[in-house]
Amino acid sequence: MAPAVATAQVSNRSQTEDIIISQADLTPLQIAVVPFTGVNGPQISDVISGNLKRSGFFSPLNPGSFVETGLTLANAPNYPQWTSIGAQAVLYGGVTQRADGRVDVGFRLYDPYRQCQLVSYQFTATAEQWRRMAHKISDVVYQRLTGEPGYFDSRVLFVAESGSQTNRRSRLTIVDQDGFNPVFLTQGDEVIMSPRFSTHNPDEVTYVALGKDYSRIYLYNLATGRRESLGEFDGQVLAPRFSHDGSKMAFSIIRNGNTDVYVINLRTRQLSRLTSDPGIDTSPSFSPDGSQIVFTSDRSGSARLYTMRSDGSGQRPISRGGGSYTAPAWSPRGDLIAFTKQSGGRFHTGVMNTDGTGERTLSSSYLEEGASWAPNGRYVMFARQSPGGDTRLWTVDLSGRVVAQAGYTERGSSPAWSGLLDAPPANLGVNQGPDSCAAS
Repeated sequence: MAPAVATAQVSNRSQTEDIIISQADLTPLQIAVVPFTGVNGPQISDVISGNLKRSGFFSPLNPGSFVETGLTLANAPNYPQWTSIGAQAVLYGGVTQRADGRVDVGFRLYDPYRQCQLVSYQFTATAEQWRRMAHKISDVVYQRLTGEPGYFDSRVLFVAESGSQTNRRSRLTIVDQDGFNPVFLTQGDEVIMSPRFSTHNPDEVTYVALGKDYSRIYLYNLATGRRESLGEFDGQVLAPRFSHDGSKMAFSIIRNGNTDVYVINLRTRQLSRLTSDPGIDTSPSFSPDGSQIVFTSDRSGSARLYTMRSDGSGQRPISRGGGSYTAPAWSPRGDLIAFTKQSGGRFHTGVMNTDGTGERTLSSSYLEEGASWAPNGRYVMFARQSPGGDTRLWTVDLSGRVVAQAGYTERGSSPAWSGLLDAPPANLGVNQGPDSCAAS
C-alpha cells in the first residue's frame, strides 16, 4: 500500500521544527502509532512517529484522537474505530522482558480499510537499545507502506562547528540519523574536513585533518577508537572517499599548484595517479560497482562534473548546465549523482543521471554544499547556511518536495550518511497469518 497522493498546501515556513512541502502534490499517509506497552514502550512509539513524520510520507495521528485503547499483540484492531478517525494504517506493539535481561519488541501493522495485517515481526535486544529498535521498526513500516527500503537505522558523520568565523573549532562527530546520541570523536585541535563512511564496514570512517604544518588522511575505527594515518604524501590531501567494497580510496593531492585525483589500494598502499591535466581535479566518488569515478574538474575553464573508469581512462564531462558544479556523490543505487551547483548568486543541491541527463534541482538557498545520500538512495543530506547565520544540516527527498532540517540542530557541516547498521529483515511476517493482507 503506497502513501496517498493528492493536493497539498504549499508552505514557505523555514522554522527548524517544520517540514516544508515545496510542491503541491503530496498528502502524507495518516498512520496511527499506538503507544507500545512495556518498558520504554511509549518512548519507542514516539521515536517511530518522529521518524515517519520527518520522512514527509507520513502524518502520525494525535493519540488523543484514538477511539480504541488497550490494543495488545494478542488482538487485531477494531477496524471501524480506526477508519472513523481517518487512520490509513495502525501500528502497535509491546516490550516483553526476558529472564536473561534482554527484551523482545514485537509489533503489528494493519490496514484498517482492507481489514488485514500488513506486518508482524519481533526484534530482540538489550533494554538499552530501545532507540535502535524504534529505528528498525520505522524501517520496516516505511518499507512495507512505500515499497522503498528504510533508512532510519543509520548514523551521520559530520563536522561539528563552534566558535567564531575567525576562530572556528571543528570536531569530527557522529550522531544517530534523528540527531540523538552525538559523540565527538576528535578534540578540536585540528581542522577536520571531508568525513566519509566505508559502505563495506559501517565502523570504518575516513577524514582529512589539517594541522599547522600537515594535512593527513586518517582511517578511524568507530568500534575500537583506533586512528591510523593513511601515510605521508608529497602535497596537501583532499576529499577522500572509499570504494564500495572498502578495498580502495580515491582522493586528491595538491602538488606544485596542480590538483589531481589518486587512488590508493588500502591493503598494499600502492598509489596510482588517475588525472594529469593542468587545473583542479578533485572530489572523486566511486560508482557502487567500483567501475567508474565521478569527479569535479575545472580543466575547461569552470568547474564541471566528469566521469572516468576506475583506472583513469575514458575521462569525459557529463554536466551540461551553466554554473559551477562541485562535490559529486554517486547514489548507493547507482542510478544518480548528487552535486552542489553555484549559479545565479545561489547554491543548489541537485541530482542528475550518471550520463549527465535529467538534471534537476532539489533545494536552493543562499549557501549549501556537501550532498550525501541516505542508505536507501531516496534522501540527500547537505549543509545549509543562511545569510549571516550558522551552518546547519538539512535533508531533502529525491522529488525535492520535502525539505527539513536534520535531527541534529546544532552547528554542523560536511555530512556523511552511513549505510544501514544491520541488513533489513528478509521476512516481515507478510502473508503468514490468517488475517494477512493479500498481495497487491
